[in-house]
Amino acid sequence: METVIEVIIIMILLEIFELYIQNANTLKEMVDNLYYYYNKNIFLFFLIHPTFYYILGVTLYFDSFNFYSITILVLKAFDLFFKIELIKQRYYEPVMDKELEKMMELKITTGIKLLSLFTYVPLLYLSIIS
Repeated sequence: METVIEVIIIMILLEIFELYIQNANTLKEMVDNLYYYYNKNIFLFFLIHPTFYYILGVTLYFDSFNFYSITILVLKAFDLFFKIELIKQRYYEPVMDKELEKMMELKITTGIKLLSLFTYVPLLYLSIIS
């Protein structure tokens, strides 16, 4: 049980790290922040998303390939690829899609920022105990 608590605490700390790195008031600011790392090196961009690798490692360690762990991995992968697509649309495409352009101006509330913390941590716990 102590191992599970340690794993959960480390996950919380890694999620807080990701929240800190991606902190922004709008989606456009968040994409700009991420582009800084993406432009330096694509591997650096992936390194600032440590929870994906952590979840993969925890899943392998506990041999818990179940619905919850696969859900977390799929959501994290979609999140990464969506961020890359936003960077591509904003910096590499001549014209951004109208829907994405409107979406980039949306405010990111505190609840949305903390959504990953309140989603992935309980799913990780359920993944480990089931």
